[in-house]
Parts: sequence; C-alpha cells; structure tokens
Amino acid sequence: MTVTIAIPEPTSSDAAYNQHSLPQYMAALEAAGALPIVVPVNGSQDLVASLLAGVRGILLPGSGFDVDPERYGEARVPECGAADPVRTAVDELLLQDGFNLRKPILAICHGVQNLNVWRSGALIQDLKTEVNHRPGREVVEAHPVKIAQGSRLSGLLAPGERLEIMVNSSHHQAVRMPGDKLLVSAVSPQDGVIEAVELDTPDHFVVGVQWHPERTYTRMASSRGIFAAFVQAAAGWHPPWVEESVSRT
Repeated sequence: MTVTIAIPEPTSSDAAYNQHSLPQYMAALEAAGALPIVVPVNGSQDLVASLLAGVRGILLPGSGFDVDPERYGEARVPECGAADPVRTAVDELLLQDGFNLRKPILAICHGVQNLNVWRSGALIQDLKTEVNHRPGREVVEAHPVKIAQGSRLSGLLAPGERLEIMVNSSHHQAVRMPGDKLLVSAVSPQDGVIEAVELDTPDHFVVGVQWHPERTYTRMASSRGIFAAFVQAAAGWHPPWVEESVSRT
C-alpha cells in the first residue's frame, strides 16, 4: 500500500522559497515511507479536491508569509508581514477534508499557525522575548522546548529521550490562544512561547509543531519520530464510514 500525503506548495508567489523549502519536506516524507503529492496552490478547487481524494494524510508546511490577523479579529501591527490568501484558502480546503474524514494532519511552522486560526485560535503577531526564535535556517539547535508529559508528541520521541529537546527555529509569530480542542503539547521553557499543539482526540492524529523537523530529519531522532508517527497514522487511516461498518459487524 502506498501512503500518499498531500502537501501544498509553501507559497503562491515566491518561487525561490518554494524551490528551496519544498524538497526538504518531500525528502522527509519519502524517507519515512510516504509518497508526497504536491498540491498547486494556484490550481482550481476541483484540482485540489481531486488530489485530496487520493491521499491518506495532510502536511501543512512553513511559509515566508504571515497569517492575516483579521482572521482572528485583530488589527495588524507594523511588524506583521504580508499574508498569502491563496495559500490560506488551500490550507482551509485541506483542513476541512482532514477533519471531515479524520485524516492524519502534521502542521509545521506557518502550517500550525494556519491550523490554530482555522480552529478559532489566535496568534502572537510578533514575538518579543529573550529567546531568538528566528536565528536562521542553518542553526540546528536554536533553543530547547519542553514537551508535555503524556502528550501525543511525547509518545513520538525515541525510547529514553528526554522531554526537553533542542529544536531549530525560524518564526516570529506563534500561537497565543490555542484553537478549539487544541492542547498545548510543548513550550519554550525560557519564555513560555507555545511550540506545539495537538488535537484533544485520541483517534485523530493532528499534531502541529512550530519548529522545522524536516530540516533536521537526518540529524535528530525526534524529527524522524514525528514523521514516522505521522506516516504510520496515515498508513492506518480508513474513511470514517469504513470504520463504522466494521464496528457494526
């Protein structure tokens, strides 16, 4: 069985960003045993729907753009960057499909911010703390994150791995108020910034991390664990009506 994962292009207008970031997500998925299906964000809704019909999971990647604060009822601050409404619209189609059919979802950086706002949460538009959350792509260990005991995320770590791990970091926005049924599963212990959330539903894999495990897949066991668990959940996915028919027999 081929485990197919939908991943939208990171941006609708920055070809250079797409070209240097998308291959890392695809390589991590392939290394974990999945086949990535790239969703063109400038394509039609019919094209997006046809691609979604054939996938078992959804990965929402990072982006060089910010989330429009109007989506969570706030005025834009000067430090908030431009939004990408085309990418946002595609993410919302993918999220709707994922939640309707309980497909596994992995959201990374901008992806977790879009997930959180789609679930009626809110963001910090521009971080101002003692921790440097955007040191650059080449910094592998930017700062620690403390993972919540008993969370789904804690179960993705390698056996014996500590609940406080080092992560890379490339963001200036973050979750301020978690969205509906999203639990905080990791924070930056030095400043309390939320670094990961997950859906409070044991039978639906939805995990969002603020760091970039695709960039450290070959170097860090924690990054490989995140992708392995996501792909494993996608491999075991069945449409809800199949599960219901089996439970009745």
